[in-house]
Amino acid sequence: MQTTVSLWPLIGVAVIIVGFLLRFNPMLIVAVAAIITGFAAQFPPEKILALIGTGFIKTRNIPLIILLPLAVIGLLERHGLRERAQTWISGIKAATAGRLLIVYLLVRELTASVGLTGLGGHPQMVRPLIAPMAEGATETRFGKISDAVRFRLRAFAAATDNVGLFFGEDIFVAFGAIVLMTTFLKEAGIVIEPIHVAVWGIPTAISAFIVHGFRLYLLDRRLERELRGNAQGGVIPSKPATQPAAGDEA
Repeated sequence: MQTTVSLWPLIGVAVIIVGFLLRFNPMLIVAVAAIITGFAAQFPPEKILALIGTGFIKTRNIPLIILLPLAVIGLLERHGLRERAQTWISGIKAATAGRLLIVYLLVRELTASVGLTGLGGHPQMVRPLIAPMAEGATETRFGKISDAVRFRLRAFAAATDNVGLFFGEDIFVAFGAIVLMTTFLKEAGIVIEPIHVAVWGIPTAISAFIVHGFRLYLLDRRLERELRGNAQGGVIPSKPATQPAAGDEA
């Protein structure tokens, strides 16, 4: 005899979706979703509060872990970290934005593949170092760049970090996804060692490096094509100048 499964607790998922669509405070959304899910599952109020309190106690150190590096990076930026990075890279004449990001992609994949995922990241590496260095290398070759080019370089820097981390950590044998896959397969009667799953992640990581490395090569080609005429200096226009109307001509 089959028992009926109540789907009402899934209303918490709908609360999260609606909350994020309406751009409410994320902490408020999660708290409200947890409370509504508890009531939908017919938990008594004291049990809901106990579960929320237990979760808070277990994760109370997370904000400290997140905020301390941000404070350190903020102080470093205030004392000229970004400017020093730009100045240093501008002294390397052969450096380009694409070449710099290819090197960072390789380093990011290699370090992530041995579990050192904390050596990179957007707040601690991309924003204060990698993106300013890419901008500095481009300005050294072509002069002052526009905001449109600057934002494009920042987007490529962030994407490079994402690709390197995502495909590099798949090679790490103790990565959570590998443990999850091997556990799931074991429950299905398929016994496989985590090292075998990690090894088969190597071809994917190499392919990702080649594909994204080629995109970075095309980035250099595109910058060369667009900014070649401005190498002597001057601001790169973000959009072409408008043509004068026929009636405006003298």
